[in-house]
Amino acid sequence: MRRFKMLQVGVVQPFAVEKEFVKNPKILREDIQKLREWLKTQPHLPGDYLTDLDLIIAFHSCANSAEVTKQVLDLHYTLRTLFTGFFKDRALDQRFTNSVNTVLLAPLPKATVKGYRALYCSLIESDARLFNFCDIIRNVMMVIDLWQYAEGTWPGFVIVIDMTLTSLAHLAKLDIMTVRQTLYFLQECMLVRLKEVHFINAPSFMDKLMMLLKPFMKKALLDIIHIHEAESPVLYNYIPKEAFPKELGGDYKTKKELKDEIQQWVEDNKQFYKEENRRRVNESLRPNGQKATIEEIFGIQGSFKKLDID
Repeated sequence: MRRFKMLQVGVVQPFAVEKEFVKNPKILREDIQKLREWLKTQPHLPGDYLTDLDLIIAFHSCANSAEVTKQVLDLHYTLRTLFTGFFKDRALDQRFTNSVNTVLLAPLPKATVKGYRALYCSLIESDARLFNFCDIIRNVMMVIDLWQYAEGTWPGFVIVIDMTLTSLAHLAKLDIMTVRQTLYFLQECMLVRLKEVHFINAPSFMDKLMMLLKPFMKKALLDIIHIHEAESPVLYNYIPKEAFPKELGGDYKTKKELKDEIQQWVEDNKQFYKEENRRRVNESLRPNGQKATIEEIFGIQGSFKKLDID
């Protein structure tokens, strides 16, 4: 019988730092210590609440560049503070429950063909009136944060978005600011090495969705997007078919089983989110005295973090 990599059941234990140094021999203890020393000079950042695992994940996502890591860490926690719709007071609340009953967010149990970890996203409720994009992104970040806490660094990260139940009514509920914030965070300071984004079972109006997204996407992101029509086998050149839920012809669990499992997983780890909610920026302590704002952040030209393209 084929073995799958299951999520940790119950309260998640953090991935061991010593194992990270074995997994990533090019990351040295001295690299992390230097970042720790730098954090002491940045009183606005939540350095006291960041573990060595957090710093390793950040350093790894920035291709082991100390200077890029410093810039990305600052932006990452600044946006966790400013993007309140995604990150403020995260908990197993009604927002989470409503969203988890609308959209399935499932870490796939097998690595991709290139050894990356993949997140499968799919509507499980077709009624667009129940679709709240901001709450969905909030749930996405909650799942990824806990997943990374359990597994540490990944050689690459892949997002799979199943468009099966998507309608034009769902597109009409995508507010521009939420889309912009999502894509900005994803491209500029999300602590993963994003390698591929797959839209599967693409509908006839897929071009309309891309027209909405493209103004906020850099070429590096556009270059790693793959769009697959319904029943296209090309996806399986990237991700083994057996890794997918049974409804897609895979060997894994059903969508309902996965939904229930994710909901229980988050409930079992409520304390994790209480502690993570403390990792925010205190703008009054920023060394240069200039408080960051969403308007100012979006006005920054250039990019600190580069997407990896194979």
